Amino acid sequence: MLVSHLLAHLEYLDETVAELTREIEQRMRPFERQRELLCSIPGVADRTAEVIVAELGPDVSRFPSHRHAASWAAVCPGHDESAGKRRSGKTRKGDRWLRVALIEAANSAAGRTKDTYLRAQYLRIKRRRGHQKAIVAVAHSILVSAYHVLAEGRPYEELGGDYFLRREDHERITQRLVRQLERLGQRVTLEPMADAAR
Repeated sequence: MLVSHLLAHLEYLDETVAELTREIEQRMRPFERQRELLCSIPGVADRTAEVIVAELGPDVSRFPSHRHAASWAAVCPGHDESAGKRRSGKTRKGDRWLRVALIEAANSAAGRTKDTYLRAQYLRIKRRRGHQKAIVAVAHSILVSAYHVLAEGRPYEELGGDYFLRREDHERITQRLVRQLERLGQRVTLEPMADAAR
C-alpha cells in the first residue's frame, strides 16, 4: 500500500514538472533570443538562462551598471571595514534563486570546461582563497557577462584560458617561477630561446 502511494505521488510530481515546464517554455518564447545569447556563456545552460531572464529581466537598463546588478544579486564581495581594518568579505543575502543558479553555473564552468577564462579565473583564485570564494568570484563574472550580453545583444566572447598569462608581465612570471623552483631545491639557469615569440 505504501509503495503504491509513493508511486502515485511520484507520478503526480512528474505530471506537475511536465506541466510547469510547458508553462515556462510558453512564457520564455518572447525571450528566446536572450536565452540563446546567455547560453553562449560557459556553464550557463537553458535553465540557468531562464532564471537569469526571470530574475534579472531581459532589459537590464534598470541597473545603471553591472556593479549594481551584481550588488542586487549579492554575488559581489561584502565590505566590512572599521578603523582601517577589513574584517570580512562575506557576501550579503540577495536574490536567492538567481544566486543559486549562478553558483551552479560557476561550478559547471569551473569543473567542466577547459581552456576558458572562467576556469582560469577559478584556478587562479582557488590557490589563494579556496574553493568557495573562487566559485563566488566566477559566479560574479558570469553575472557581469550576462549583464553585458543582455545589454549589448551580442553573444559572450571567450577570452581564453591563457588570458591571465597574456596580461601579466613576462619578466614577473619568469621571476615567480624561478623562485618556486628554488624553493623546491632546484638551481635554475635561464637561457632565452632564439625563436621564442613574445
